[in-house]
Amino acid sequence: MTQLIAPTDEGLAEAARILRAGKLVAMPTETVYGLAGDARNDRAVASIFEAKGRPSFNPLIVHVPDREAAEKLVSFTDDARRLASAFWPGPLTLVLPVRYDAVLSPLVTAGLPTAAVRVPAHPLAQKLLHAFGGPIAAPSANPSGRVSPTRPEHVLAGLGGRIEAILDGGTCAVGIESTIVGFDPVPTLLRPGGVPQEALEACLGTVLAAHDAADITAPGQLMSHYAPRASIRLSADTPFADEVYIGFGSSAGQDGLNLSPTADLVEAAANLFHFLRAADELAGTGGKIAVAPVPEKGLGRAINDRLRRAAAPRS
Repeated sequence: MTQLIAPTDEGLAEAARILRAGKLVAMPTETVYGLAGDARNDRAVASIFEAKGRPSFNPLIVHVPDREAAEKLVSFTDDARRLASAFWPGPLTLVLPVRYDAVLSPLVTAGLPTAAVRVPAHPLAQKLLHAFGGPIAAPSANPSGRVSPTRPEHVLAGLGGRIEAILDGGTCAVGIESTIVGFDPVPTLLRPGGVPQEALEACLGTVLAAHDAADITAPGQLMSHYAPRASIRLSADTPFADEVYIGFGSSAGQDGLNLSPTADLVEAAANLFHFLRAADELAGTGGKIAVAPVPEKGLGRAINDRLRRAAAPRS
């Protein structure tokens, strides 16, 4: 039975106790809910893979309270420090070489010489990290490949009975996963996300290199990912008769499913996963979803990345 933990001091203490016992807690972040486990505990990390049904070659993001804690786990470059100073706490993950003395389960890195680290901005995530007192591995709290959760009820629907508890933080504000940047050998966009590419490039004073899609070097790079049960057709100006339609801007969606009537990409990102879930319920078994075009700029890049992965052929 998965318990819902209230966001109180007593609740945070209970969530930290569960983590210290090697069990799993879904925790809110500003992006999506993460499935939290002790990043130093092999059994806890293995339990994350088991609960999600996640391929073991897909690495996990390690959450820490601040850059000082991150520097105990990975070796920073000057560019990495520049980005961390500008965007942490926040929806940015940095992939950097693991320190020789880092206390991390090797399962976290999936055998890679690098680790993905981030400092979340959500106040409950910060409080839990401090209460727990160690690094937390936390991929999105959903079955692997399925739509990421932005509300406690999403977590319960996907992982209820598989994990110990959910720390209730309400609805996630950003609603789309973190941007991931690597540095081998130059700053490289590994996954678009909650920090727009333009903002990162302005901070660095250079264009981010593109990632080779054939290599899995960071979380969230599987071709088929974030997928509902229904099939998805993208950049659809109008739906077919048998499709549930998710609109954007002036393209009205079905049953109020418009990512943002005002074409606000921040609003669209926050609504994306919730609306994919809602459309999937409306479509039913064997159903179809069509999604209106979303501009490929700013947060639109991250939205379109998630939509392309959701629409990709399933293995």
